[in-house]
Amino acid sequence: MPLVAGVDTSTQACKVVVRDADSGTLVREGRAPHPEGTEVAPAAWAAALEQAVAQAGGLDDVAAVAVGGQQHGMVCLDEDGSVVRDALLWNDTRSAGAAADLTRELGGPQAWADAVGLVPVASFTVTKLRWLAEHEPANAERTAAVCLPHDWLTWVLAGRPGLDALVTDRGDASGTGYWSAATGEYRPDLLERAFGRTPALPRVLGPAESAGTSTTGAQLGPGTGDNAAAALGLAAEPGDVVLSVGTSGVVSIVSEVPAADATGAVAGFADATGRYLPLVATLNAARVLDATARLLGVGHDELSRLALSAQAGAGGLTLVPYLEGERTPDRPTSTGALHGLTLGTSTPAHLARAAVEGLLCGLADGLDAVRATGAEVRRVLLVGGGARSEAVRAIAPAVLGVPVLVPPPGEYVADGAARQAAWVLSGADAPPEWARPGTEVHEADVTPGVRERYAEVREMTAERLRAG
Repeated sequence: MPLVAGVDTSTQACKVVVRDADSGTLVREGRAPHPEGTEVAPAAWAAALEQAVAQAGGLDDVAAVAVGGQQHGMVCLDEDGSVVRDALLWNDTRSAGAAADLTRELGGPQAWADAVGLVPVASFTVTKLRWLAEHEPANAERTAAVCLPHDWLTWVLAGRPGLDALVTDRGDASGTGYWSAATGEYRPDLLERAFGRTPALPRVLGPAESAGTSTTGAQLGPGTGDNAAAALGLAAEPGDVVLSVGTSGVVSIVSEVPAADATGAVAGFADATGRYLPLVATLNAARVLDATARLLGVGHDELSRLALSAQAGAGGLTLVPYLEGERTPDRPTSTGALHGLTLGTSTPAHLARAAVEGLLCGLADGLDAVRATGAEVRRVLLVGGGARSEAVRAIAPAVLGVPVLVPPPGEYVADGAARQAAWVLSGADAPPEWARPGTEVHEADVTPGVRERYAEVREMTAERLRAG
């Protein structure tokens, strides 16, 4: 019974799962926290990995390992392989000005979408490199190679060989801003535009190509970014939308065609199987439920009960849930808006229903943006903390208009990395089929008027915002 391990080096923690390579059965697991902040010493990731591996019983009996990790972070190495400075993470926004400058310099959003399938924002690595060149020229000068968090941790597992041994994969490379998912090639001209020169970059491996061996003798998979790893862990197929309702909302779809959205709403990422993973992120997701429950003075179970006790459409009460501004659509200074309050809708049940429908309508807008890139939507895989809400699960298909599957809770990123490791170990043309019992299926007729009413109120609030 060969064993494989998957690592999730996420923003908040390192998670390790050890699974049976053939069946996917969980054998053991471990977890260790990461430091808080948007600027982190990569050594902390290595320390957390060591702790999580120890908690998971070690890797000496594991035949293959792969790493999934947070995307976009900037890890700079000098000629000796030492880290030049603390890594800037995806959620570090100091490069927002650099993103605007790079967009303008290349000729606007369409030029970037055509070049690499995305429009620069502060999250992407290319903007962080421009910031480094402008604000820390000495560190920029020391930088001999640039890689991503998962690339670096794979390299550490291999024993920190030379810089020429750095590797990555399509999924993570597609979030840098200097690699094109459509062509499968780096764009050194964009890197030079941002950084002033072209440092060494990781070799981009195929989906099941070996990255060498670890210091324990295990095969190393290429790894991938967290969203691609989660899709692989969920066994998402073309047309499957992975909708994550967490602190933020993420709508991604496995697609046969690359995306190039000049509005910047959809990032044209690649997945971990050789396909594509167009992705939309929203700022407002599960915390909309938290805020509504707090406002009503109830727990989440009672919030669900209240929402399901109200009529579909909440009697016209509509919540636009931009409680933290919004990224999709791009309205950073907007606030939440409640419209249609009458004597009849002034009840806890109506507000609870409006909150759940508003949350789902916001995510449905993201689904529309993904669909507009040419991706065909077949069904939704609903995950994240918000998926624990009975009301969200039940109402989602009526708002989204497609069947909604809710898999059992799990460490999807680490599971995807483990599945990739098993794929590398097998040498097969496709990843192994691992059963995931306990998946719920929810279907419902679309509720007439809910999304139309939401769109009307959404644009009404936008007009008021523009009017000052």
